[in-house]
Amino acid sequence: MESNAPKILIVTTGGSIAQTSPMDPTLSGDDLVQAVPELRDMASISVEQVAQVLSADISVEDWLKLACRINSALSEDDIQGVVVTHGTDTLEETAYFLNLVVESEKPVVVVGAMRRPYSLGADGSANLFNAVAIACNPNAKGKGVLVTLNSEIHSARDVTKTTSNLDAFKAAGLGPLGYVRSGRPLFYRTPTRMHTSASKLHFSCRILPRVAIHYSYAGVTPDIFEATASAYEGVIWAGTGNGNLPKSLRVAVGEAVRRGLVFVRASRVNFVVVERNDEVDDDTLGFVTADSLNPQKARILLMLALTKTTDPAKIQEFFDTH
Repeated sequence: MESNAPKILIVTTGGSIAQTSPMDPTLSGDDLVQAVPELRDMASISVEQVAQVLSADISVEDWLKLACRINSALSEDDIQGVVVTHGTDTLEETAYFLNLVVESEKPVVVVGAMRRPYSLGADGSANLFNAVAIACNPNAKGKGVLVTLNSEIHSARDVTKTTSNLDAFKAAGLGPLGYVRSGRPLFYRTPTRMHTSASKLHFSCRILPRVAIHYSYAGVTPDIFEATASAYEGVIWAGTGNGNLPKSLRVAVGEAVRRGLVFVRASRVNFVVVERNDEVDDDTLGFVTADSLNPQKARILLMLALTKTTDPAKIQEFFDTH
C-alpha cells in the first residue's frame, strides 16, 4: 500500500457480520478485515473494537464510547474516514445518534450484514468492502453519517430496517443517496437536514436523559402511560396515522406535560410526516411533533435535545431542522 493511501479506521461492535454461531458475534475486527484482502489495496486500514455484542444489546454507554472514539479519530489530520461495523437490528439508531453528535465532515459509514459469515450467500465481506470504498471517496465528505448494505448508500437520518432480506434497509418515501457499483460510490442526492459538523446537538455530558417510547393500538388505555411516565423525562408516542393520540389518553398526557414531561408525537406508520395541529391541538397541549422521524430515531433526537433545553418550542425547532 502506497504511503499516500487513504487512512481508514474500522471500529467494530459485533453483530451478525461478526457472528460465527447463532448466539455470539465472535469474529474480531482483524478477522473481518483479513476476510477481505482487497481492502488493503484500497486504503491503509487500522482496526479497533469498541464492543462485541449483538445489536439488540447495544447500549447508550456504547454509543457514548463510540462517539468519543470517532470524534477523537476524525480530529487527526491523517484519518480520512471511519467505518463502523454493527448488527442490523439497531444499526439505524446508532447511525442516527452518530449523525447528530459526530463533529467532523469526514465520512462515517455504518455497515452490517443480513447473513452471517457461515450462511450461504453471506453479504458481510461485500458490504464491508463497499463501506471502505465510500469512506475513501471525497464525495462522501459532508453528507453526514452514511449506511451501506446491498450496494446502496443511505442517509442515517432516513434509513430503516424493513425486512430480513438482503435489501432490508430502505429510506421510505425518499430513497438512497446513491449506490456502489464495481467498488465506485455514486451519489445522486445530498441530505438537507443538519448533521455532524452542522448539528446543534453536540454534547459533552456522559449521561443522557431517559426517554421512553409508547405504542398506540386500537383500544389503548392510559394506565400503562400513567404507570411509567413519571420515570422518564420524555416520551415518544408511536401513534396511528399522523401520530394520532386517542382522546382517552389526552387528560393523562396533558397532566404529565404540565409536570414537565416532554411529549413527542411520532407515527407507527412506515413513512409519515407528522404535522402539527392536525387532529391534535399541539400548540395548546404543549406537544412536539417528530416530522418524518420514526419513533426510535425521535427518541434519540429527544434525548440529545433534552441536554440543551426542556422548552417544547425549542425542542420542536430541533425536530424541524435535524
